[in-house]
Amino acid sequence: MKLVPTSISDVLIIEPRVFGDARGFFLESWNRRTFADLGLSLDFVQDNQSRSAKGVLRGLHYQLRQPQGKLVRVTRGAVFDVAVDLRSPSPTFGRWEGVELSAENQRMLWIPPGFAHGFLVLSDLADFCYKTTAYYSPEDERCIQWNDPEIGIRWPLDGEPTLSPKDRAGTPLLAAEVY
Repeated sequence: MKLVPTSISDVLIIEPRVFGDARGFFLESWNRRTFADLGLSLDFVQDNQSRSAKGVLRGLHYQLRQPQGKLVRVTRGAVFDVAVDLRSPSPTFGRWEGVELSAENQRMLWIPPGFAHGFLVLSDLADFCYKTTAYYSPEDERCIQWNDPEIGIRWPLDGEPTLSPKDRAGTPLLAAEVY
């Protein structure tokens, strides 16, 4: 595996080793020992998967009192994946990092606790998989406005995204509870 730094030092692109031949491919998406050797000693407690259609935007989600680290990847299609730093003492507070993740490029993204997370589906359909370091806690979940001008995410959109009512009602960064 190879770690690729981003503009926010704690958010990392992870490129797994892919072994391919005429039959297809094999890759190891998680190995506690390999990740620890890379300096990422992680303890995951939950795996999640979602399927979404083109133009669906999910996020920007985070849990305030039980923050989740997330290891995210796409197994079908493509998404534009975004992490926003919500750690108020951080020099990168309010900054975002966006990466295209796809079944084709097989990249993963490590988003540490203290970040809001969201993604926009770029392909006709996308299967999005992620591991979390804390259990889902609905009463603890918060949502930042996906299009907050204070953050200024440059989503690769053609028109308006498809949003859930929760995501449509996101809180602006300046009014949000943060870490």
